[in-house]
Amino acid sequence: MKKIQLFILFFILNFGGLAIGSWLMGDAISDDWYVSLNKAPWTPPGPIFGIAWTAIMLCFSIYLSYLFYIRKSRHLIFVYSLALILNVSWNFVFFNQQLTSLGLLNLIALTLIIAYLFISFGDEQLSKLRYLLLPYIIWLCTAISLNGFIIINN
Repeated sequence: MKKIQLFILFFILNFGGLAIGSWLMGDAISDDWYVSLNKAPWTPPGPIFGIAWTAIMLCFSIYLSYLFYIRKSRHLIFVYSLALILNVSWNFVFFNQQLTSLGLLNLIALTLIIAYLFISFGDEQLSKLRYLLLPYIIWLCTAISLNGFIIINN
């Protein structure tokens, strides 16, 4: 596949994953359970989440299109699939099922996978492109702190 085809594929998969995650979340953000939680003072306003995820998934799609163009392996497909499943499932686990501790474990696992992609595939061909993963890693670390705050303070 060409890089542009791979980009379109990952764009659809990543944004499709966000859409499915949002659907699995339902109306939980306005639900009494979430509204009544003690949230971290650094919790971003609602619209920031959409802006952040859009930028993150755009960068992630670009990175993946180059990574999969250069490297073609079942291992890589497995790692990406696991990341996608964890990303989508967090909304369901945290918001829909209200399993905050399991949600935290989910986020930690996802962060480790994205960090693995950053560290393991930073050779000469991808050394600069891997920095497209930094917004994702930073956002996941923020999400871990927000999720952790909720666990500790509720």
